[in-house]
Amino acid sequence: MRVQWIIAAAVAALLLYAVILFNRLVRLRNMVREGWSGIDVQLKRRTDLIPNLVETVKSYAAHERGLLEDVTRQRASSMAATGVESQASAAQALSGSLGRLLALAEAYPQLKADQNFLELQKQLADTEDQIQMARRYYNGAARNLNIAVQSFPAVLIAGPLGFREQPFFELENRAEGQAPQISFPGGKP
Repeated sequence: MRVQWIIAAAVAALLLYAVILFNRLVRLRNMVREGWSGIDVQLKRRTDLIPNLVETVKSYAAHERGLLEDVTRQRASSMAATGVESQASAAQALSGSLGRLLALAEAYPQLKADQNFLELQKQLADTEDQIQMARRYYNGAARNLNIAVQSFPAVLIAGPLGFREQPFFELENRAEGQAPQISFPGGKP
């Protein structure tokens, strides 16, 4: 009779541990989803700012058509991207195009003084900061989930219950101090 109680207590302890482990994995997965949602919101906010920024620049730099078309194309690509890897790649390409667009303002003093442009530039900078914060949160949540999914004994439960490692949202940083390249038709602004 005593052995049965010991076995029952051991089984109950294992079941309780499995429930606790499962709940931890669910919490971590939801944190990753929350983190991705934060990135997604900020990336959408950035893509929503771009048409206004492009229109403002168009009024001052009409002959910069190629750059403006590139920004528009990268924006469309960013909006169509799904998944962490493709979204990261699209975000990187869009950041490069935006960097060239903002650097273009240096060639147009009137544009640099335009209140619309300055406000859009400020909103874009704020959004970029928010993207970086959301990216750090997501990557931290993905790291924690990945550690839990890979660790023993969770690995025995995670795989069969559908918990998978999540990719990091990585953007390659361009070399420090490297300015975006801008070319003007005929070599002049």
